[in-house]
Amino acid sequence: MKLSEFKQTISSIEELNFQLENKEPIPKHFHITEIGTVLKTFIDCGGTIREEKVINFQLWHKDDFDHRLSTQKVADIISIAEKELFLEDIDIEVEYQKSTIGKYGLEFNGNSFILKSKNTACLAEDRCEIPSKKEKLELNKSQNNCSPGSSCC
Repeated sequence: MKLSEFKQTISSIEELNFQLENKEPIPKHFHITEIGTVLKTFIDCGGTIREEKVINFQLWHKDDFDHRLSTQKVADIISIAEKELFLEDIDIEVEYQKSTIGKYGLEFNGNSFILKSKNTACLAEDRCEIPSKKEKLELNKSQNNCSPGSSCC
């Protein structure tokens, strides 16, 4: 989800809800502790230099059970970040900690923002010598077709 989509969505809903992909809700007393741009410059295993840039939201919660972020408060925070940090309209990545910090994509299901699991991948499969999947063959196990001395093997 791009920043513009997020802003449009929160302008049309009354309550801000987040949940993990497995439907586990993020506690309603969460804070968005950071909004910013993360730029990652790296070299893949094939030797290609790459760049990834995302808007980062960090969700956090503690024992402040009465805390609730309104959609307007989040819109105000984003507005300040856009002016001060010159945020672009790029994809949002959400950081959220369960047992360790995870990074998630973001979707909206009509009621809640869903933290979508992200996966690692080889970006240079054509140069990295990753074996292709081999086709599975079914062997005919009937004794008529492959009995000892039948020359089938």
